[in-house]
Amino acid sequence: MTGLHTPSPALPADVADPSSPILYSFRRCPYAMRARLAVASAGVEVSLREVVLRDKPAAFLEASPSGTVPCLVTSDAVIDESLDVMLWALQIHDPDGWLDMPEAGYDWIARGDGSFKQALDRTKYAQRYPELDPVEQRAKASAFLSDLDSQIDRWMFGRPTLADFAILPFVRQFAFIDKDWFDVQPWPRLQDWLEAFLASERFGQIMEKYPQWVEGDAPVRFP
Repeated sequence: MTGLHTPSPALPADVADPSSPILYSFRRCPYAMRARLAVASAGVEVSLREVVLRDKPAAFLEASPSGTVPCLVTSDAVIDESLDVMLWALQIHDPDGWLDMPEAGYDWIARGDGSFKQALDRTKYAQRYPELDPVEQRAKASAFLSDLDSQIDRWMFGRPTLADFAILPFVRQFAFIDKDWFDVQPWPRLQDWLEAFLASERFGQIMEKYPQWVEGDAPVRFP
């Protein structure tokens, strides 16, 4: 599967530019994943600060209006929404042409962020919604994935675009609620699309583990 490019070797933390924009992130959060994907594709250097969500640092809470990751702090703005972080990076540099996408791509992203993510959460965290039937919620999420399977031809629009990488982290999250069940669903193109993503060097790059950031730590260069 083309389009998932080999990442550049990481540089030691002590040579990262301390004036770089700061990206507060959490490794497993799908919103933070897609922000890191775009930053890595763009090759825009940021100072990565890994946040532990049960122990959020004061600097992060002061910066983030919502107290959620990702949060990008630049010299003149705070960007607190993951899709906006993606667009910020790609509008600086878009070597893979992710923004060269039909308008329908934004509609797909809106569906993924809206009804699909809602059903995903109500499936994965069913105990938080005792009034809802998790089987019905899984069926709602599955309806979106069935439509998405029909859209994919290796990629959603035949080549890698913003829509693919804005949606893939959430499909991953859904798949691993019950991977055995997911793998036997009639979604062959979707399953191949996800598996190629999970096997890619780009995914490996953005899922590198970093220690929890604390005040005074040396900046960590990403990508």
